[in-house]
Amino acid sequence: MSINKEKDIYNIVGSNIKKYRKEKGLTQHKLADSIPVSDSFVAKLESITHQTISIDMLERFAEVLNKEIYLFFIDHEKKDSK
Repeated sequence: MSINKEKDIYNIVGSNIKKYRKEKGLTQHKLADSIPVSDSFVAKLESITHQTISIDMLERFAEVLNKEIYLFFIDHEKKDSK
């Protein structure tokens, strides 16, 4: 069974982290410092390298980015293309 990278939940979450980080005007470095995690962890989440993330860690991102956790699971690209 092959996984379509565009449909992968980790890629959706990573895309949303990037989207909300940019909306808040944060660099990857500033976001990483706020969590705290490494810069490379944030970079991997935002790329298509299939970086996994725990719910606990996602809650920390949601808190720093001031977003409800469910918003990270919405595929905005798919929604926008309808």
